[in-house]
Amino acid sequence: MIRYKAYAKVNIFLKITGMRGDYHTLSSRFMRVNSLFDILWFEKKSTPEFEIRGNFDCPVHSNTIYKAYKYLQSVTHSEKLSLFFENHAVCVDKKIPTFAGLGGGSSDAATFLKMCNEKLELGLNTLELADIGTNVGADVPFFVYGYESANVRGIGEIVEPFDEPLIDFEVVTPDICISTPAVYRHYREHLYAPIDTQEATRLESTLSRDILASIDPLEANDLYRSALGCYPQLHEKEGWFFSGSGSSFFRIKEQ
Repeated sequence: MIRYKAYAKVNIFLKITGMRGDYHTLSSRFMRVNSLFDILWFEKKSTPEFEIRGNFDCPVHSNTIYKAYKYLQSVTHSEKLSLFFENHAVCVDKKIPTFAGLGGGSSDAATFLKMCNEKLELGLNTLELADIGTNVGADVPFFVYGYESANVRGIGEIVEPFDEPLIDFEVVTPDICISTPAVYRHYREHLYAPIDTQEATRLESTLSRDILASIDPLEANDLYRSALGCYPQLHEKEGWFFSGSGSSFFRIKEQ
């Protein structure tokens, strides 16, 4: 059976630009972490229930893969899709830490969507898959497009590739499960200070390596201070940058 890699990502910068209803809008640079990925494949099974095999700490119905399956089914109404998962399980070899700001769940969901589209010949284009992904999670479209580096805006639905060399990162993840909604809520209530359009444009046009060389980690990610405020057991790591809502830190790997 063919196996697919679902890569992690880091946020080179993450700046809040405002609100859209109950959601924060952002300007961010996502970059793939080539050395960190989950592996997904399909495997035959004997029971009809949708099954995900892997080391997950959430029920199947809360898993992003299952959510991706339900949205894909609602869009395609594919009998072939339903029948396939009555006879096949989704298997995941988890390497990306969960609740860590690395996009593992979103990457799994995006990879699953692409696997289904290819295996079952659903005929969806990348834009259609990304649109489905938007309903599953804010980071899913980035992984659907498969870019190594991209500027991401809005609530994650605007993804524009950024042409630059991929950076080799070192990533560490403290043993702290962070709630993204809690971090955003703390930011909104205590630290809300949206970036202006001019500064967002400047960051979006600057090479990731140059950003990391010139900006303080606390300033690079608007959610960093918020995560520190929410989780007293989380501590700054000097010289390391904070990804997403955490808890992972990253830096350029020394050659």
